[in-house]
Amino acid sequence: MSENYTKWVACWGTATSITERKEAVYAKNLTLQYPLRICFSGSALRLHLSNLTGTESVEITKTRIIKDGEAVPVRFGGSEKAQIQAGAEIESDDTALFLRAGEEITVSLYLSSCTQMNAGTLLSGPLSKGVYAYGDFAETPSASIPAASKRNTSWFYFLNTVDILTEEKNHALICYGDSITAQSWPDYLALRCAENGFGDVSIIRRAVCGTRILREYDCLTYAAYGLKGEKRFSREIRAAGASAVIIQHGINDIIHPVGVETNIFRPWSDLPSVDELINGVKTLYLKAARERGLSVWSGTLLPIHGWRTYAPFREELREGFNEWLRSSPLFDGCIDFDKAVRDENDKTKFKDGFDSGDHLHPSEEAYKAMANCVPEILF
Repeated sequence: MSENYTKWVACWGTATSITERKEAVYAKNLTLQYPLRICFSGSALRLHLSNLTGTESVEITKTRIIKDGEAVPVRFGGSEKAQIQAGAEIESDDTALFLRAGEEITVSLYLSSCTQMNAGTLLSGPLSKGVYAYGDFAETPSASIPAASKRNTSWFYFLNTVDILTEEKNHALICYGDSITAQSWPDYLALRCAENGFGDVSIIRRAVCGTRILREYDCLTYAAYGLKGEKRFSREIRAAGASAVIIQHGINDIIHPVGVETNIFRPWSDLPSVDELINGVKTLYLKAARERGLSVWSGTLLPIHGWRTYAPFREELREGFNEWLRSSPLFDGCIDFDKAVRDENDKTKFKDGFDSGDHLHPSEEAYKAMANCVPEILF
């Protein structure tokens, strides 16, 4: 049967960015465990680890894939230890492991020495759960780690992408964006595919909270808001077997600037025009995606009425940008997330039950609606 497994396809993925800059940014004698649902059957895995935003080299002492209670070693250039230089990303050796679609594995990382925890991203959703524990639990299934010794985490450190050697028909769909995409809708999209028999596609989430198309922050206060589109996009669409990308990005460009009198890091000069947002997507996103042979789908920006920096001029920017995202022939299609979640009588607001409470991020029901409006042609 393994003779049919000839193509590497990304089956899980996130982005790597700067983690939140707290006073304590180092860890020692730490185990990180990330349970992942495998969407394709296959005969081998390879892991991509990233220290892209680190300023020091890091060493992963042990990497294991835990399946059915058994811990399988992952090696890097034949070595059990993974050395990742600052600003670098590495790929593991192929790890032979027979997997069936729908199975769950856990990627387990053990850091024995003092390690800078500066490369990772914050994720949430029904399929995005992590655990950490102090001590060497690299080969211990999470359920067997004493409750007093472990704690849940939504931060995904170092683990960037998992590829599987699978069938030629399988492919990856990339979801690119900011905190809206770092939250639940890609997980609900993956579940929708699994539940409705779309078994040929994986959902690869490339999302970082707070990021913008045209700007980034060079300060500790907003360091975790990550890299701008120019530095992110061309790297993040490099997913094995990818066929298409959905881009839902740009709301932070519109809502962040407030003037230096209010916040020295958020000058009015950062506020883009609609034309500048459009040009950013054309030059930074569409060009890179087409060069990789990807189909490109736009995703409209969601309502923001009631958000703390809401103003009519920001609404005009959002609506103008959305109109281009809906109508431009440069895209292969548009996914109208805005229409799926907005109030029918007031398009500036979420519909009842679809607002998380901050008037910017959707509720879980709204994230399900976003996942449900993605057209089946992409699967």
